[in-house]
Amino acid sequence: MNAPASHIEPATTNPETAPATVIAASKLGLTFETNDGPVHALSDVDLAIDKGEFVSFIGPSGCGKTTFLRVIADLEQPTEGSILVNGMTPRAAREARSYGYVFQAAGLFPWRTIERNVALPLEIMGYPRAEVRERIARTLSLVNLSGFEKKFPWQLSGGMQQRASIARALAFDADLLLMDEPFGALDEIVRDHLNEQLLELWARTKKTICFVTHSIPEAVYLSTKIVVMSPRPGRVTDVIHSTLPKERPLDIRESPEFLEIAARVREGLRAGHSYDE
Repeated sequence: MNAPASHIEPATTNPETAPATVIAASKLGLTFETNDGPVHALSDVDLAIDKGEFVSFIGPSGCGKTTFLRVIADLEQPTEGSILVNGMTPRAAREARSYGYVFQAAGLFPWRTIERNVALPLEIMGYPRAEVRERIARTLSLVNLSGFEKKFPWQLSGGMQQRASIARALAFDADLLLMDEPFGALDEIVRDHLNEQLLELWARTKKTICFVTHSIPEAVYLSTKIVVMSPRPGRVTDVIHSTLPKERPLDIRESPEFLEIAARVREGLRAGHSYDE
């Protein structure tokens, strides 16, 4: 694993081999104006995410985790500070199709087969039919759904539906994958299995992944970096660089190193008063 950026001496950093910064937020803030007054969702967020990282965001409900993802995706506009996505504004990144987005619910159209659900963004973008077929086959293979092309969403389990949703987000081959608590509604056994599959997918595709979760074990198991956030207004209270190896069997969660990182995450949540709600 690479050392945390704060431990790298400037003299040893080679600009030609340094990782590219995919997300760069500086003094980022977002305030919603409502009939009941302003709601401060994010405040003074400074964060850099490098190419190829798996970054989890964890914090209490309403702390701004999802809001931050939506700012990256140009679904919300910040009211303070700045953010760049691949060196562009979020709007330019969206227009350049720089990211795929996986929501909490699979959001599959029930009247479309799995292959036609995966094809939807490709059809909207005007890809040729032959390329659409090739991309569908490739992405369904990536998420282990080959052979289920003609099935409808209601014929698949919840975990399989989420894998189809991930395939749809991967179909146009964006380098950045935004995932908003995609496994939160699944039972623990299915969730563990999908965690393993997601790590394998990340290793194969080399995507940069931003992942929202409420689960400490999930955040520690998946991530190269864990961003701990405070209650509203959401602030970054800790950034934890994982020292776990890239190869992570599920039983690594019983290791002293894993438990030490989990304890630091838990302490960061306590320090942010996340249990006061």
